[in-house]
Amino acid sequence: MKHEEETLTTQQSLAIITEMILNTKGNLKSNSIYFLLWGVVIALANLGMFALIMVDYPYPYIAWTAAFPAWLASFYIGYRQSKRERVMTHLDRVSIWMWVTFGVITFTLMAFGKLINYQLNPVILLVSAIPTLLSGIIIRFRPLIVGGILFWVAGIACFAVGGPWQFLIGAAAVTAGFIVPGVLLRSKKED
Repeated sequence: MKHEEETLTTQQSLAIITEMILNTKGNLKSNSIYFLLWGVVIALANLGMFALIMVDYPYPYIAWTAAFPAWLASFYIGYRQSKRERVMTHLDRVSIWMWVTFGVITFTLMAFGKLINYQLNPVILLVSAIPTLLSGIIIRFRPLIVGGILFWVAGIACFAVGGPWQFLIGAAAVTAGFIVPGVLLRSKKED
């Protein structure tokens, strides 16, 4: 049996790439719940931490315990979504592993936070810029691109300000970088 190679025209190649981007955008739109969930949880934890520091509460980091139910909710949502049939593109896989890598880096920073005097906000905001910006580039969604840039700017700003003010910057960055794009992505009409 003779094996014939198919040669794609430029138009066919562009059509395949466009379809992949649209599928990825649709999948990311259905995953906008993660931007909303984590945006709200992290913004509230930042604001809680700020408020507890301002009232001299001895354990202000308690505000971050809100992340534990969010992890459980994320796993549950992910489990439910995996049961639904959907097209998984190469860009989806890249996006998933990019966010998994972000999670691993964040956990590593938290585990070794003592070595940097628990000044995690600037570093985590800078690292947050990467998957947010790249997600925006992958799906060609400007609010995520802008969100990624704002994470970068906020990370730099956190280095310039002291203690509790970093948490206000963090809350603002997460609102602009996750919540606003999440709402816009969720409400966006199909292209």
